[in-house]
Amino acid sequence: MPAGDPGLGTLLPTSLPLLTFSSQEGFFCIKKKIFFLRTLRVTSLIILRGCGLLTERQEEEGGRLSRHQLLKRGDQPFGLGSGWWKTLPCHPSSRHTVGAGAQELSQEIKAFLTGIDPILGHQLSAREHARCGLLLLRSLPPARAAVLDHLRGVFDESVRAHLAALDESPVAGPPHLRPPPPSHIPSGGPGLEDVVQEVQQVLSEFIRANPKAWAPVISAWSIDLMGQLSSTYSGQHQRVPHATGSLNELLQLWMSCRATRTLMDIYVQCLSALIGSCPDACVDALLDTSVQHSPHFDWVVAHIGSSFPGTIISRVLSCGLKDFCVHGGAGGGASGGSGSSSQTPSVDPSFPGSPAISGEKRVPKIASVVGILGHLASRHGDSIRRELLRMFHDSLAGSPGGRSGDPSLQATVPFLLQLAVMSPALLGTVSGELVDCLKPPAVLSQLQQHLQGFPREELDNMLNLAVHLVSQASGAGAYRLLQFLVDTAMPASVITTQGLAVPDTVREACDRLIQLLLLHLQKLVHHRGGSPGDGVLSPPPPPRPVPFLDALRNHVGELCGETLRLERKRFLWQHQLLGLLSVYTRPSCGPEALGHLLSRARSPEELSLATQLYAGLVVSLSGLLPLAFRSCLARVHAGTLQPPFTARFLRNLALLVGWEQQGGEGPAALGARFGESASAHLSDLAPLLLHPVEEVAGASASLLAICPFPVEALSPSQLLGLVRAGVHRFFASLRLHGPPGVACASQLLTRLSQTSPAGLKAVLQLLVEGALHPGNAELFGGEVDGDGESVTTDSASLVSPSLLDTNRRHTAAGPGPGGIWSVFHAGVIGRGLKPPKSVQARNQQEVMYNTQSLLSLLVHCCRASGGTDCGGCWAAPTLSPEAAKAVAVTLVESVCPDAAGAELAWPPEEHARATVERDLRIGRRFREQPLLFELLKLVAAAPPALCYCSVLLRGLLAAVLHRSVDRLGLFSGRFQAP
Repeated sequence: MPAGDPGLGTLLPTSLPLLTFSSQEGFFCIKKKIFFLRTLRVTSLIILRGCGLLTERQEEEGGRLSRHQLLKRGDQPFGLGSGWWKTLPCHPSSRHTVGAGAQELSQEIKAFLTGIDPILGHQLSAREHARCGLLLLRSLPPARAAVLDHLRGVFDESVRAHLAALDESPVAGPPHLRPPPPSHIPSGGPGLEDVVQEVQQVLSEFIRANPKAWAPVISAWSIDLMGQLSSTYSGQHQRVPHATGSLNELLQLWMSCRATRTLMDIYVQCLSALIGSCPDACVDALLDTSVQHSPHFDWVVAHIGSSFPGTIISRVLSCGLKDFCVHGGAGGGASGGSGSSSQTPSVDPSFPGSPAISGEKRVPKIASVVGILGHLASRHGDSIRRELLRMFHDSLAGSPGGRSGDPSLQATVPFLLQLAVMSPALLGTVSGELVDCLKPPAVLSQLQQHLQGFPREELDNMLNLAVHLVSQASGAGAYRLLQFLVDTAMPASVITTQGLAVPDTVREACDRLIQLLLLHLQKLVHHRGGSPGDGVLSPPPPPRPVPFLDALRNHVGELCGETLRLERKRFLWQHQLLGLLSVYTRPSCGPEALGHLLSRARSPEELSLATQLYAGLVVSLSGLLPLAFRSCLARVHAGTLQPPFTARFLRNLALLVGWEQQGGEGPAALGARFGESASAHLSDLAPLLLHPVEEVAGASASLLAICPFPVEALSPSQLLGLVRAGVHRFFASLRLHGPPGVACASQLLTRLSQTSPAGLKAVLQLLVEGALHPGNAELFGGEVDGDGESVTTDSASLVSPSLLDTNRRHTAAGPGPGGIWSVFHAGVIGRGLKPPKSVQARNQQEVMYNTQSLLSLLVHCCRASGGTDCGGCWAAPTLSPEAAKAVAVTLVESVCPDAAGAELAWPPEEHARATVERDLRIGRRFREQPLLFELLKLVAAAPPALCYCSVLLRGLLAAVLHRSVDRLGLFSGRFQAP
């Protein structure tokens, strides 16, 4: 051994004391200390050899690396033979430079490795030890691995001291509102705050001097150290919030610590230095650390992502795609590179002597990519969406198809699918523009060519991922995506929209995708409550949500409209989707969908879709039909259902109920259930007979005419409401449509008259009063007042609003006896004298038909139980005397109200002198309304009911006699002699 050459034993002791590490709780357990000692020993050999302090013989005796191993990396950026470290700046205050004496340098190395001052022999303090390492880092850059590892303990001690100071603080609250720590405890630890600042200065100088060489190494060290600090102290101190808590509070805590803030600044400087050239090394370190230390590391991701959103988003996706290609995750990626790379240990090329890391222990970075982008999605969603769509289009434009292209381009589509599956936030970010991205036919053709070279197994995997993604789509983009898939999958002969011509392979793929989607949704809907054993010993878990079906809740009307178009395949898919949506959202969407189908169906084929939907849901949804009726009628009365749809809804119900009664081709049992539901809502259906739209009123009459009444008797209010509305509908139909249009109203009134004696009396009374009302008199050949009280089309705009008509429309009230002319004989104040009587110009044959329709209805209502119809002749056994009596009483009350209740016996002749005015009024009424004679004939057909009309007969006879006497007196005066 040459003189002055330090021996290997003095420089490299076989067992380094553990006093160089902190005895308090920190990163390093005993196993890691041992590994660290071995690393220092190997590193010291490199340092001594690089400085010329280690001879070849000493290297062979005690070194673990051969000369060839030491010098074979001379052509690398960090190799010893290149001499790159000689150009690095050294701090002016350094006691040594690269050319310093070997003896002094060896003493510094020995002091750093042993932790003992080689001259004074005392233990180095933490500050002195750290500065000794900084001195070696300035003078001997190859010592960076050992120095940086030692500085980990310095930062660990500083963080521990900071948290201890927070624990002693008596006031809780956010970190920025807490008081400063006590004066006897430095904020950065006992004497380490200035050391931390010096570390930042030294590393910043290296980064500025040679960013390409130093930035990757320092960024990896700082980001990994922040991850270890975050994981180590998370939840161990009362002032450190849990990682699952508030991210802002966690960020404020760590940024208030000098050590972690310094590490963050160092990493940001490294990333800023490489952002213009190649920041992938920094982003790779960020991804690796995020995989290992998430969710404790989320605050770092949030801060860095907010500082460099564009760079982080693009580079994170780029690095994630490269790692996806290497690992071959989810069937997408390079062809065969993943197998070898996963088995071969990888050596960190950053510096020589680094331990090999087995590839089998590497974790794919896609989970870290998802986490980082998930943090940025809330504020930088537009940037993420643009970058994802750019990657997708670039992969289609740059790939020639098959498996011969760039592996990264081939793996882009599977990579994006895997990202969307793992992150609902990313899926929601791109789902809104996904349809616009895929809509151009050229994109679908490129995608088909891009995927045609993939193996069948990978295509099936991607198709399953696509089905899962569609089922997880939410928001407004879900319905647009469904329409896009259905339009693309439709046969070419049905597609009418320009620009949807796609290859048959694409159409078949969309067809298969929709079928798999429906099958997948069916499984999710019918098994969303968990396994059968769940909830036995504990409360059952809540049902699992299906975002795609949740997004379709507000599009039930559109789905029903598309279903009723009856386009092949399309209506079958959407009809099945309506059933699944009804079961999933029960009980809300089922009644709504059934109501839409019933109110929009225009043909029996379309109406059968409603019956099929009900037949499929009746097992799983109890009370579906009453809910559908109630919701539709509520929309009708609220005015939200337009009159055409209301009329169609009522007609379709009448058709369904008629299937059951006629025993026709329709499902009889289903028609009976519809009839039962309609009978339960008679009170809601009756006002529709008074609807101002004729189409709605007629449809309601057709439904009520065949709707079964409840088993129990109708209440008086229900009965009277139906009778009043039915009578009003009868005369309105007679006026608008003539005798052929009163069939439904006549059938309804006939059925109501058979419910009870009170119903019979109400029907007869309101029919007679309505026929004699001035507004309806002209229908039966009667004279009306010249002011046009009868509502006609020509005079409707000139007549002032009638309170009686308004009340009748809202309350279904029948016309009462008498009128304003029973009080004001000469006219109305403010309107002048009464106009003269006028006769409406109605055809005599029309008047006869109208009269016959009314009398036919009265005969059907008055027919006695068990009576037979004798060919239209009115015989005594045919009509019920009680019914005829009700007609007679109503006639008296209508024609002469003041004589109602008079004696039935014929009065003496002298009594006629006191009733002259009344008799004249009765005679005038019979002349004006010939229908009264026909009604008297009807009453006379069922004796002894005619006796109740004796007052009318006496008045008629007196009027006839008075007219005869007047005529005889006139003749006698004309021939009398002068």
